[in-house]
Amino acid sequence: MSSLVFTAVLCAALLHAVWNALVKGGADKRVNMACVVIGHTPAALIVLCLVPLPAFASWPYLIGGMLCHFGYQVFLLNAYNKGDLSQVYPIARGSAPLIVAAVSVFGLGVVLAPLELLAVAIIALGLMSMALVRQSDGTRNLPAAKLALITGCFIASYSLIDGLGARVSGSPWGFYGLLGLLNAIVFAAYLAMTTPQVLRRTFTSGLRIFFIGGTASFVAYSLVIWAFTQAPIALVTALRETSIIFALLIGVFFFRERMDLPKLIATFATLSGAALLRFAKS
Repeated sequence: MSSLVFTAVLCAALLHAVWNALVKGGADKRVNMACVVIGHTPAALIVLCLVPLPAFASWPYLIGGMLCHFGYQVFLLNAYNKGDLSQVYPIARGSAPLIVAAVSVFGLGVVLAPLELLAVAIIALGLMSMALVRQSDGTRNLPAAKLALITGCFIASYSLIDGLGARVSGSPWGFYGLLGLLNAIVFAAYLAMTTPQVLRRTFTSGLRIFFIGGTASFVAYSLVIWAFTQAPIALVTALRETSIIFALLIGVFFFRERMDLPKLIATFATLSGAALLRFAKS
């Protein structure tokens, strides 16, 4: 993986942790999630005015990716309603690299070097070890862990679909611009039918997160979409999940969540996997 791709994905990881913290930290997580998702709209419209639309061959991937992103957002929100950021986020993000790597190697015929496979495994296992930690009141939270694991399955699905779609689109930025816009429309329609009061608050009390969180989320995944076209999807997905390091620090220092030995060990394992991934050669 080149230095440019490596740096871009790490920047995406930081931005991703920031918008997740914004969702978790607010009084009404439904409003915050809505602000982030619908907040993709301004950036998406700007991008679509500047770059070509994706090729028609990528449209089935657009539809599939849109559905998977929607499932991810719904289950992530439910998980945050039940568990700590420093528990939910690692499990959701940690399960995805293993699933993506397995599908890439055994289903898509992607060839990864032994050190690359080892790096993916170390990162994923380091993150998922967070399932063993306790939440802020000292108790275990299995319902939150289960929801986070389902969220991870959606993450793996949209990572593969989006990565393949971006490669055939001829315009990775246009691909995600259109995907982000469609996803915002679908999520807004879902809120209008289920919780219209949440949708109204998105454009009143939620404007700060709408612009800051929405833009951060859009830029973060735009970088990832571009990286999917430059490096194996499995490796990009694994490196992106180092965002747990940023999320863990945000959870501890801003939300007063527990920092204990298992979290420190998981952090060290994740960083070790990222370093190995940087210098591994296909």
